Amino acid sequence: MIHIFYEIVSIMENDYAGCRDKQSATTSTEYSEEIIKLNSSSRISREQFVEFVQSYLRNYEDHHISFKDMNIHPVKNVHKGFKVRRYEEVLYITEISSENTLKVGMKIHSLGGKTIKELKQKHIHLLNENHPERENWTPILTKYDYGVIEDQQGKVYEIEFQNYKRSNYEARYTLETYDNKTLILTITDFMDSDAIARLINENQELLVEKENWIIDVRVNYGGADVSFYHLLPYIMPEDGIDLLDTDEFMLFNCTSANADKALKEIQNDLENTKDPETIAFLRVFQREWEKNKGKGFVQFDFADIIPDTFVKGTKLPKKVIVLSDTMCGSSGDSFVEICKKSNKVTVLGRPTKGLNDYANLVTQEWEEGFQFSYPTSRLSRIDKGRGMSKVGIKPDIYIPWTPKHLEVDVDLEFALSFINRFYVS
Repeated sequence: MIHIFYEIVSIMENDYAGCRDKQSATTSTEYSEEIIKLNSSSRISREQFVEFVQSYLRNYEDHHISFKDMNIHPVKNVHKGFKVRRYEEVLYITEISSENTLKVGMKIHSLGGKTIKELKQKHIHLLNENHPERENWTPILTKYDYGVIEDQQGKVYEIEFQNYKRSNYEARYTLETYDNKTLILTITDFMDSDAIARLINENQELLVEKENWIIDVRVNYGGADVSFYHLLPYIMPEDGIDLLDTDEFMLFNCTSANADKALKEIQNDLENTKDPETIAFLRVFQREWEKNKGKGFVQFDFADIIPDTFVKGTKLPKKVIVLSDTMCGSSGDSFVEICKKSNKVTVLGRPTKGLNDYANLVTQEWEEGFQFSYPTSRLSRIDKGRGMSKVGIKPDIYIPWTPKHLEVDVDLEFALSFINRFYVS
């Protein structure tokens, strides 16, 4: 397995989109010496190897980078059956998927005998964020078998956590009518362009008759930007707007290795996509990777698919509210950022995840069963100190997350109230 680590080091130093920006992020020599010691003292397990590589990669502070064992035993591919969010020095249970002895709204005061404050310090490199709202405690929960819980009646007791097999994620693309003037559109990722296009095409009559839209992307796991292009005419103002940002551009690191990986994935996408617009985008990406293979950092030519960046909008909706949060990332980041260009739109909630400084992932797989994904493109805004890492795309109106969000949908209530005030004014 050691050879895989050395290949990853080579990728990070040559093929990764941030290879120039983050040369001082880590010293690979130290890790090379450490893994040799680990392997010589006692044969390193797959689990130890994954943890070691992830520790190395965390130094790059890029949430788009991932390394995992695809052959992991089902017993180990587990979670605790619930999710949490930190508020002050307490973890609040925000979601229950399997652990039925717990309820949303319960508090966790400690894990494994350590207070939340102590855990925060111990796992500072895992959390690696600058605000409690942005912290991901899920990897930390998996490390502890018991904790001290407080229920809604104030009863405090110790509980032993169980392990549950991870259930398969199911995307949600839904449209519901709230009242005769307002609809709510929920999109949990932009991975299935065909499904999103179908949702829009099948509901066009409803979409253009509602004065107000509320688009909920508070949880959005990203995908492909092309998937949300079908929505832009509804979101942009009727007189139109130019979406081109002349001060910003994207550079792709067109090493031969990156081109080979990208072209393989594009071909697979082409074979599994029906939406004509998505196919057109994929063809251009395919051409650009082929044309620029081996040329280093290059700005792709998208003129064929975006000949005119001026987008005219529809008369309705008049007002669009976008709900955002820290679990909205990648293409979700892009969507929220583009929406903010329209004077029809008001973004409410918390800043997005902020993944797009480095994007357009490719994947390296090994026959041993390990998988490594990393970005191949970088935004020029990084050079001007305007990157979105650890910051995200900020909402127009910031609504702090509090435990009250577990009792009522604070963001949605604010959005509906905001719409009413908009028409009164």
